[in-house]
Amino acid sequence: MTERPDADGRPLTVLHVDDDPMNLRVVQEILGAFGHMGVMANSGEEALERLATEAFDILLIDIHMPVMTGIDVVRFLRASGGPQSDIPIIALTADVYSRRPAEYLALGFNDFVSKPILVAGLMETIKRCLVASPVALSRVG
Repeated sequence: MTERPDADGRPLTVLHVDDDPMNLRVVQEILGAFGHMGVMANSGEEALERLATEAFDILLIDIHMPVMTGIDVVRFLRASGGPQSDIPIIALTADVYSRRPAEYLALGFNDFVSKPILVAGLMETIKRCLVASPVALSRVG
């Protein structure tokens, strides 16, 4: 079993954004199996609404969504200066060949996970992002 990614043994609250209900369910199951709470959003707009009123430890977001893409959400969030503008963000994408990892970082993401999502890969990426983000870890406490 993969080591829990949280810093102090407490569950994480994770916002997961995807326009595909099956992807939402799969990630919800993975997070739940590790004792974390997954909060689902179906669109970029819904994600921004939730981020404006709720605190999350990390954001998992699909790149390709209608109306407002994951990239649009990250750009808006990072430029907002709001309370969650520095949240660790992991891009979720099936399109792993169009961008290199450095390009995701340049867009404002902390990391990315390719679809189909593998449990160990997702949990390791979450852990890596939280360890690299002391601001996010301080928000957990």
